[in-house]
Amino acid sequence: MKNVRVVIQAADPLSLAGLTNYLDERSEITIAGLDQWGDADVAVVATDRLRPDVITALRRAASETRTPVVLVINELTESELLTAVECRVVAVVPRTGVNGDRLVHSVHAAAAGGGVMPANLVGELVKHVERLQREVLTPNGLSSSGLTPREIDVLRLMADGLDTAEIAGQLCYSERTVKNVIYGVTHRLNLRSRSHAVAYAMRAGVI
Repeated sequence: MKNVRVVIQAADPLSLAGLTNYLDERSEITIAGLDQWGDADVAVVATDRLRPDVITALRRAASETRTPVVLVINELTESELLTAVECRVVAVVPRTGVNGDRLVHSVHAAAAGGGVMPANLVGELVKHVERLQREVLTPNGLSSSGLTPREIDVLRLMADGLDTAEIAGQLCYSERTVKNVIYGVTHRLNLRSRSHAVAYAMRAGVI
C-alpha cells in the first residue's frame, strides 16, 4: 500500500495527541509537520466549529496547495458545508464518532481522490446541487459543467482535431461565431487556451 503523508492541525493539544496516535499506529501513514502542508497527501484539521479564523486558514491553504482536507468537527451546517467544500474539504468526521478506523478510512479516501461525508451532509449537498441546477444553471442554458450545449458541440469537435473552419462547416456556423464561442468559454471559465478548454470539458465528462 502506498505511503500517505499526513499533516495534522488541531485546536487543542489533546485532540492533536489523539489524532496523531490514531494515525501513527499505521505503517502506511507518515505524520509530517505543518510546515510540510503543501507536500502532504492529506491534511487532517480538527476544530470544534468552523470559526472565521479556521475558514481563513483553510482558504489560504486551498489557494496555495491542492492538499485535500479531512475535517474533524463537532457539527456543520449546510452553509458551512459549502464553505468547507470550497476550501478543499473532502471528508467530514464528527468528533463524537471519530475512531482510528474511521479516521484512517477517511485519510485513505482523501488521498485516493475520493471523499467521505455523513449521510445527512450528503443529502444537503444533493439538495444544493439540485437548487443550483434549477435556479441558476437551467435558466441560463448551462449544464452542471458550466457549459452551454453549443459550447459543448464546439469543444467536442475541437477534441476531434477539427480547426475553426471545419467546426463552422460541421455546425453550420460562421467562423466568427465559432471563435466567439471559444473566446466566451475560455474567458468565462478563466481557461488559458483551446487545449485547456478541451481538457476542462473532458474532465467535466461532457465530451
